[in-house]
Amino acid sequence: MRYACYIWDMKKITALLLFLTLILTSCTKKEVDEKSGLNMLLMGHSFFKDYANKLEEMAIDAGFINHNQTLIFRGGSQGSPDSLWNWTGSANELIKETLDIGDIDIFGMTSGPLQENPTDGYIEWINYARQSNPDIKIFISIGQPDFPNDWEQRAQDYGFSSPQEGYEYYINQTIHKTLIDSLRSEFPSTNIFSIPTGKAGMKLWQMHKDGLLLDSISYIGPFESSLFTDEKGHQGEITAYTGALMWLNAIYQVDLSDNNFVTGFNTDLHSVAQTAMYSHDPDYRQ
Repeated sequence: MRYACYIWDMKKITALLLFLTLILTSCTKKEVDEKSGLNMLLMGHSFFKDYANKLEEMAIDAGFINHNQTLIFRGGSQGSPDSLWNWTGSANELIKETLDIGDIDIFGMTSGPLQENPTDGYIEWINYARQSNPDIKIFISIGQPDFPNDWEQRAQDYGFSSPQEGYEYYINQTIHKTLIDSLRSEFPSTNIFSIPTGKAGMKLWQMHKDGLLLDSISYIGPFESSLFTDEKGHQGEITAYTGALMWLNAIYQVDLSDNNFVTGFNTDLHSVAQTAMYSHDPDYRQ
């Protein structure tokens, strides 16, 4: 009887070891898969492309070695989803060809100013993308307002106490309620989220104004050493890095307090980006 019990116990132990091996193997595979990186299609204008370009080096540095992205760029309003959809040139063809392959995980587009029908272009592109990529996720990068020199006056004109308050209203009422809620209603099974990238420029603008930057940064000037490169507000490198860190957090869920990417700036851009993402409405995160 003791021998029989011993055999039975050994069988249970063997089965348990096999079960634990399967779990550990599964977990290891999952961790590798999660760290392998995403295949992304990104399209937008000049207030979008610098963040996309910086994201690539950050994602690989964070260990997502198979991160892959295709960036389609057209300047100004020509980089908006509706313009790219209606364009008959090579950019439109390349976007469709990339989607047709059927291996895109993330499709990123830029926001407004929105058209009279705010979902124009967005619906068409999402419909097209889902044909070959049924599990695709969509994000909208919400850019900062143009012309930083006018931010304070414009906020006062619209009855806001600060540019930041006006921008929050724009995010929540114009982009979230008008655009993203409409897209989610149209595509209830698709994960559609937003990244408030414009907070990068606005937070650094406020820190520059308050003398809180730990670098010698010009307000407007060369890309490498300025907040903005022109009066329209195109981002300098410090702004591009901060916005790209926000993308890294939003897309890959990287905890920026543990991320060691070297930006080359003394100002803690990881903290600036993490704070910006903490303040983002969780209902509109991935």
